[in-house]
Amino acid sequence: MLVLFLVTGFCSFAQVEFEADTVPISELQPKHSPRKATIYSAVLPGLGQIYNKKYWKVPLIYGGFIGFGYGINWNNDYYVLYKQAYSDIVDDDPNTNSFKDLAIEGNWDWDNASQVTQFTTRLNNAKNAARRNRDFMIILTAAFYALNIIDATVDAHFFDFDIGDDLTFNWAPGPMYSAGKAFPGINVQIRF
Repeated sequence: MLVLFLVTGFCSFAQVEFEADTVPISELQPKHSPRKATIYSAVLPGLGQIYNKKYWKVPLIYGGFIGFGYGINWNNDYYVLYKQAYSDIVDDDPNTNSFKDLAIEGNWDWDNASQVTQFTTRLNNAKNAARRNRDFMIILTAAFYALNIIDATVDAHFFDFDIGDDLTFNWAPGPMYSAGKAFPGINVQIRF
């Protein structure tokens, strides 16, 4: 034991001090975050696309939202108009007659019960169609919003994807293992 102590103890005194080898490390680029792109796009549509440097998509996104907003507004205006006219025709108040402004085709005899019933049915159908179209446009707007978020997330995942020219396909004979036994087979390796 004394020999071991003497050998290791005296060897440590024989070491010469050197300067530490240092290699400068270049600053690492921050990794592109799909989570950030998702949050940005959820908070403000198009911001995730700007984060991903896909600037050309921003006018398409806002154009889509403007188009859907116009469709919602247009259908809602007709729904309100038809709803008021339907409400006026089914009530018993003779002073509410906004439905007469909508009867532009043909001569309607407002004293004829069958014509009034026919017009009431048409008005109810138009009111329901306008409401259904408005609601459908709202659903499409929500789907477009979700698509905006999904697009930003997928683009962020592919932001650092290497599209190099090195596409190799190597194959070689190699063993395949099944149930603990080796069988002859082919080993295929694809490199992107």
